[in-house]
Amino acid sequence: MLKKGAKAVLRSVGLQREQIAATRMAVERATLASIPRTGAKRQWGRILAYHSVGQPRTGVNDVSLRRFERQLDIAIELGFEFVSALQIAHTGGEPNQLAITVDDAWTSAAENIAPIVRKRGLPWSLFVVSGWSDHADDWTRKDILNWSQLKDLMGGDLEIGSHSVSHPDFSKLTPDQVKLELEVSRDGIAENLGFVPKSFAIPYGQSANWNAMAHELARSAGYDTIYSQAERTGFPGTAPRTFVTKFDNDRIFRALLNGAFDSWEEWV
Repeated sequence: MLKKGAKAVLRSVGLQREQIAATRMAVERATLASIPRTGAKRQWGRILAYHSVGQPRTGVNDVSLRRFERQLDIAIELGFEFVSALQIAHTGGEPNQLAITVDDAWTSAAENIAPIVRKRGLPWSLFVVSGWSDHADDWTRKDILNWSQLKDLMGGDLEIGSHSVSHPDFSKLTPDQVKLELEVSRDGIAENLGFVPKSFAIPYGQSANWNAMAHELARSAGYDTIYSQAERTGFPGTAPRTFVTKFDNDRIFRALLNGAFDSWEEWV
């Protein structure tokens, strides 16, 4: 076993790596947002991928409450219409259409996101990590919505889908492990929320996190809509989504809507 001093050093190294990754992400997004866009205009809708709002525990994934509301305002001012993610995933949508999706079921989904989108009458999607919502680990009891809370959240224009059991990198799993993640999460949602989910959001969602084996098994498990977290680089057959980060101020968010990050992937 590692001694306390060694564990402290490893934690420090881990924090330093996270800080380096966050700094790199901030610089990359600010730089890409400054490059003028050229070429043909987008011909389909855009699905936004959020994680938490006003829950700093999630690091670069967290968008402040004020910034989230401001982003919705900007989109509406620019003439965008909010529709369901399924509409865009199944039809491609129109260039002026946006959808809101939220991964992981952090508590801010109920505390901050739901009141805002429902007040505005906007549809949205939430993807649940079933093992986290089981609250088997101490940290999840504070940060993640449990099944009872998720059930209270249901209704209106909310679609709930699966985000796996444990949020793994699917590219590193065996076929049996992939099946377990897909089927146990599906069955957990069915048992606890009363319906069988038909949509699945790939954890991490980048091009390297999914493969043909996982895609085939997801289809076999009954998922007819599979969301990535990448635009032009996503795995074939998945519905692309645009990642929104804590760094996305008004200028960067406008650039995001204009396609500045369509070829960009999060540095993991």
